[in-house]
Amino acid sequence: MVTGDAVAVLANPGAGRGRHRAVLPGLVRRLGDSGYDVQVLHAPTAEAAEAACHRAVADGAAALVALGGDGTVHLALQAVADTAVAFGVVPTGTGNDFAAAVGVSAVPLIAADAVAAALRDGRHTRIDLARVSDATGRSRWFGAVLAAGFDAIVNERANRMRRPRGPRRYDLAVMLELARLRPRSYTLELDGRTQHFPGVLVAVGNCASYGGGMRICPDADPTDGLLDVVVADPLSRVTLARLKPRLRKGTHVTDPRVHSYRAREVVIAAAGIVGYADGERVGPLPLRVGCVPGALRLLR
Repeated sequence: MVTGDAVAVLANPGAGRGRHRAVLPGLVRRLGDSGYDVQVLHAPTAEAAEAACHRAVADGAAALVALGGDGTVHLALQAVADTAVAFGVVPTGTGNDFAAAVGVSAVPLIAADAVAAALRDGRHTRIDLARVSDATGRSRWFGAVLAAGFDAIVNERANRMRRPRGPRRYDLAVMLELARLRPRSYTLELDGRTQHFPGVLVAVGNCASYGGGMRICPDADPTDGLLDVVVADPLSRVTLARLKPRLRKGTHVTDPRVHSYRAREVVIAAAGIVGYADGERVGPLPLRVGCVPGALRLLR
């Protein structure tokens, strides 16, 4: 049981190819020096990890710290979102988009020092989160970006593939889906205003980037109470391939075929697309996404 004078740590052993193993002892020592008992949550699967986070919060933990990448953060957010439990991030993943967006140091032990200092001083920063619900009413929290276009289609393809292993599987999925690229018919509702359009890219961002630094929603601010929505008109395979490198700097939004919006609540509908939030599978469209201002008490 995790008590009120304890901090729970969710550590993903696979994040960043095992980089957390060198960071975890230093994080535990720093948190302990702040006057808290530290309990590391051990779980063999993502489902077990999320359940362990929920148990820690239910048992009254003072804080939950995620040691890993965006996938680890996503699991932990399901337990701490919209609660009084503080949350810390120590980034050691391949992609650390949420941590970067909320001002967490990319150097793990510097981030650990900041979490420990915030705990010791009793301070936190309020950060917005997004909540996505599917047609059945099932909901999930996410911190960074929901993909509902070409990138989501690629993720779905990659997850169905058994080979090759590692990043090459995603690269192959991109090539296969580019070969069959076609516009999808979308219905997009922004704070009750509905529009219909054909498109190839749709993203809803609480933060700016996904996929390890691709700034798909470059102006998104996780403290403004709004979601940023970026959509792209029908594009050829060549045009899309040329546009993708511009995502790193966020300059794709200057292209006249790319459109940006802001809203508190977004509903996206299209046939045959499964949405992905923080890189994790959410479910088939239609999806309803709402911004919940200040839903996270971030230690930094």
